Amino acid sequence: MSDIESEPSYATSLFEMGRMPLARAYAADLGRRGEELGLIGPLELPRLWSRHILNCALVAPLLKPGRVGDVGSGAGLPGIVLAIARPDVHLVLIEPMERRVDWLVHECAELGLDNVTVVRDRAEDTRLDIQLDQVTARAVTALSRLIPATAHLVRHGGEMIFMKGSRVGDEIEAAAKVIRKARLSGVEILTLGEGITPEVTKVFRATVD
Repeated sequence: MSDIESEPSYATSLFEMGRMPLARAYAADLGRRGEELGLIGPLELPRLWSRHILNCALVAPLLKPGRVGDVGSGAGLPGIVLAIARPDVHLVLIEPMERRVDWLVHECAELGLDNVTVVRDRAEDTRLDIQLDQVTARAVTALSRLIPATAHLVRHGGEMIFMKGSRVGDEIEAAAKVIRKARLSGVEILTLGEGITPEVTKVFRATVD
C-alpha cells in the first residue's frame, strides 16, 4: 500500500477547529479502506488530503443552510467532507452502487454525522419529498448529461454547484442547449483555492429558474 499523505498545514484553515478531528478520522478511514473497497485508486493515497479532501472542502463556503444533494457521492467526495465542514447544512448523498452506499452509511455513523441522508439511486431516477436548495457533484459526468440528470432535484431559485476540471469552459459551450432547456441563469465559473491550496478548484455554478 502506498503511504498516505500527511495532513497539510493549511487544512485547519478550511475546517472549523472543532471539526478537524472528524476530518482526520475520515481521512484515516478512507486511507485505510478506500483502495480495498474500490473507492479510490492506490495512486491517490499520497495526495489524499490535498487532491481530494481539501479540494472538496474549498466548496463548503458556497453552501447555504438548507438541503444540499451530492450526486454520485461515491467515497463521500465531496458529500461527507461538506457534511463535516458545514454542520448547518443537511447533505443528501445520492449514490447508485450498493457497495458505496454501504460505505457512506457506515462512515457517517462512525463519524456521528447527523446531518446526512444517504439515498441509493441514480440521480435521474431519484424522487425526493422535498426539493434541494443546492446540488453538487464531483468527477461524475459532463455538464451536458449532469444538468438534465439533476435539474428536477433542485427547487426554483436553487443552485447547481459542480466541481469540474480545467476544461469546464468547453463543457459549458458543449452544453449550451441543455443550459437553455433547463432554464439556468447566472452561469459562471468560480476558481477556488488560489493562495491556499497547491491546486485550484474550478466550479460551475448556476441558478435553476
